[in-house]
Amino acid sequence: MQEQLQKMKEEGLNAIYAAADEKALDALRVKYLGKKGELTGILKQMGKLSAEERPVMGQIANEVRAALENAIGDCQKKLKKAAMDAKLKAEVIDVTMPGKRRSIGKVHPNTAVMNIAKEIFLGMGFDVVDGPEVEYDYYNFEALNIPKDHPARDSQDTFFVSENIVLRSQTSSVQARVMEKSTPPLRIISPGRVYRSDAIDATHSPLFHQIEGLVVDKGVTMADLKGTLETFFQKLYGEEAKLRFRPHHFPFTEPSAEVAVSCFNCHGAGCRVCKGEGWIELLGCGMVHPDVLRTCGIDPEVYSGFAFGLGLERISMRHFGISDMRLLYENDLRFLSQF
Repeated sequence: MQEQLQKMKEEGLNAIYAAADEKALDALRVKYLGKKGELTGILKQMGKLSAEERPVMGQIANEVRAALENAIGDCQKKLKKAAMDAKLKAEVIDVTMPGKRRSIGKVHPNTAVMNIAKEIFLGMGFDVVDGPEVEYDYYNFEALNIPKDHPARDSQDTFFVSENIVLRSQTSSVQARVMEKSTPPLRIISPGRVYRSDAIDATHSPLFHQIEGLVVDKGVTMADLKGTLETFFQKLYGEEAKLRFRPHHFPFTEPSAEVAVSCFNCHGAGCRVCKGEGWIELLGCGMVHPDVLRTCGIDPEVYSGFAFGLGLERISMRHFGISDMRLLYENDLRFLSQF
């Protein structure tokens, strides 16, 4: 038995040190030291030995086991190191090579103009207020003097979620919420997305952005409204900005006006962007209708106010000289990277 143990030890050590990889090394461990391995097979013969021989053979067997286990441990470390060295060599990085240039995102034209507009209005003492895009019919229409049977509802081309819930067609719904919960004086803007079932063309989209403005206080007049808008557009476009106010009708303001700016594309000569008029409509405005004030709990005999709704996309087009609104939504990096 002693000869068997010594022979197994020599063969095992030679095989272990010659192992090519960790898989082969593990196979040798199982072959020599496993439950059904060669060492176990030899130890099963211990029963044939005398009482004096068993302790001697047991000690030799333990020495053989320890020698094989130590050899396996040493070889395992060497094989892992060799594998890691090979991996590092294969994955070597040449730090002298030029790096890959990564594209850096930019602020979207709409966001850029929105930020500018907010800063201008904040500088004039306005607060920024937000409101829900999925809105109750009451706030989108009824609180703004547009009852359920009013013909103005047809011109709004509204997306209805249910009979009493809509995708807001104007951010005017926020001014109704603010007036209902607040006490004058009020001076707010409410920027955000709005939805209308419009045909898509160079100046229209079913999803666009508005900046609603509202001022309510004692003694507010149409002159205050005109001065506020002129100040805003002159700060945005420069002192040479030309505005045109024309009488108009909105159910929630009286009197009302439609405001346009001279076309940036043709400078008043007439083109497809301005549809030959030389002017681009940017917003509707007017004095808050007394019925709207009364519905929201404000006494129209004491307070008056004005409201306006700016079309952000058209302001962006005028600001950056963009001739087609669709470019703002196509996510074409060739276009967006210019800003």
